[in-house]
Amino acid sequence: MDYKISDKLAALKPSAIREIFKSLTDPSIISFAAGNPSPLSFPVEDLAALSADIFANQSTTALQYSVTEGYPPFREAIKKRLGEKFGIGRDFDETIVTTGGNQAVELCCKVMCNEGDVVVCENPSFIGALNAFRSNGAKTVGVPLKEDGIDPEGLEAVLSTTPNVKLLYLIPTFQNPAGVTSTLENRKKVYEIAKKHGVLIFEDNPYGELRFAGEEVPTYKSFDEDGLVMYCSSFSKILSAGMRIGYACGPAPVIQKMVVAKQVEDVHTNIFFQMLCYRYMTERDLDGHIAEIRKIYAKKAGLMLSELDAHMPKCVKYTRPEGGLFLWCTLPDGMSSAEFVKKALERKVAVVPGTAFNCDTEAPSDSFRLNYSTPSDEDIVKGIGILSDLAREMFC
Repeated sequence: MDYKISDKLAALKPSAIREIFKSLTDPSIISFAAGNPSPLSFPVEDLAALSADIFANQSTTALQYSVTEGYPPFREAIKKRLGEKFGIGRDFDETIVTTGGNQAVELCCKVMCNEGDVVVCENPSFIGALNAFRSNGAKTVGVPLKEDGIDPEGLEAVLSTTPNVKLLYLIPTFQNPAGVTSTLENRKKVYEIAKKHGVLIFEDNPYGELRFAGEEVPTYKSFDEDGLVMYCSSFSKILSAGMRIGYACGPAPVIQKMVVAKQVEDVHTNIFFQMLCYRYMTERDLDGHIAEIRKIYAKKAGLMLSELDAHMPKCVKYTRPEGGLFLWCTLPDGMSSAEFVKKALERKVAVVPGTAFNCDTEAPSDSFRLNYSTPSDEDIVKGIGILSDLAREMFC
């Protein structure tokens, strides 16, 4: 049979990261390619005790259908924490619980974008979001990402000349893949530009609580008085990635339509895991737990950076993140990362090529992404040594 794949999906490429995962069945491969939280960050004993109590005393609620917006006590706890800790939430906002943060991205695009509409993104940007936009028939247009955030002049130029822009997708804190955090000055400029052009900002902030150095920067949503920002985060990086619990807070008319779209997709997010997150939030020390995670990542990031400083040739540049899970390496001008990534894998080290994060799927890249949260300390030392030797042989 000749299968006629839809236009929306026919040209959509699989995630390069997921494809790399297929090669990691070889236990000898050192992987810097994942975006996973460290297994050391999972509060296993607390989650086991709370799970047992839920099944002993709330089993019907945990195993039955529930409301699409999310388990009501959990939604209220999220709203309270967002307001008290981050200054997020206005009278015009509502909150929805989603199946991972990426579902919030996809639902918002589905609600806001018609076929052929444009989503403007930092370039590079998160492959999961880029594919979510493309799968809904939206076009992705990139604006260069600089050390202080997305380029405001470039953004103004794109919004002034590109028709049908419906969303501005940003990861302003510990950006994936680059690890960059935009400054408050940059955020204020970008907010005013989006306001001028009437474009909704989608602020994706899954890494925001993983700061281990530097000063906190207010979120876009915390100074949103115009209903201009959809804020998204998740429990994937601070509690468990496998639970797939995310949430979005934004203008009520958009959230209400996201609820309708979610009813079609999965009815509601897993209620047991919502209850488990709620119980952990309200009966355990979530902020104390996050503080311990920060210590883990501070150590791992510090080790990777110290190994790069000691061994990577100076012709290769790399970011110095103050939190999150990633750093971004850039090869000398004119060099493509594709061959470097291929040769690294031949030497049993997996990294993600920069092309995976380009808004233009055909554009080349001279960069690659490293993850420090997942590999062991021993693998960080060994793997950076291998990459450094390879870079010296190829480029410097």
